[in-house]
Amino acid sequence: MAAAPSATSVHDFTVKCFAWCEGVQDASGKDVDLSTYKGKVLLIVNVASQCGLTNSNYTELSQLYEKYKDQGFEILAFPCNQFGGQEPGSNEEIVQFACTRFKAEYPIFDKVDVNGNNAAPLYKYLKSNKGGLFGDSIKWNFSKFLVDKEGRVVDRYAPTTSPLSIEVMSCTTTCNLFLQAELLGSHYNISILSLQKDIKKLLGSS
Repeated sequence: MAAAPSATSVHDFTVKCFAWCEGVQDASGKDVDLSTYKGKVLLIVNVASQCGLTNSNYTELSQLYEKYKDQGFEILAFPCNQFGGQEPGSNEEIVQFACTRFKAEYPIFDKVDVNGNNAAPLYKYLKSNKGGLFGDSIKWNFSKFLVDKEGRVVDRYAPTTSPLSIEVMSCTTTCNLFLQAELLGSHYNISILSLQKDIKKLLGSS
């Protein structure tokens, strides 16, 4: 995975893709220039197959993708084994699991590190643009970054945030998240501005 020396957007990165689950595109090991996603809204997620959050997240990610894939929405899934060793399988096993059990149709990339010295450049960029609760590091599987059509990172969501709740961030959802962060005494970057940063608004959907 590589990036331009002075990356200014997600579109400046090149990543290794493993496969699209539909099977017609064998992208194994090929470089994918993320500039190909210019003009699309992206949800970037670090996934795992053996996590307590796996079933709910994969199910809702597939539902989101099915609903918005023809409106300029894309999910980029990055397997990661850094949290409890919950993604131990090979790329082939990971894709088989996601495609067979959850009918995932979005691209699944090579397994990466998201924290530490060997963290993928893309993830270093994502974290530097949107810090998380108690620091920038990714805390667990299924952390989510929402990226606008220009490749700007506009929001970050915790592993426990339901993918479907990102579709439309209601006042209730946003205020609850804000209150939780305040009660924890954090400076987590959640505010009422999140109302402007849900998937439907970024896509321009009514």
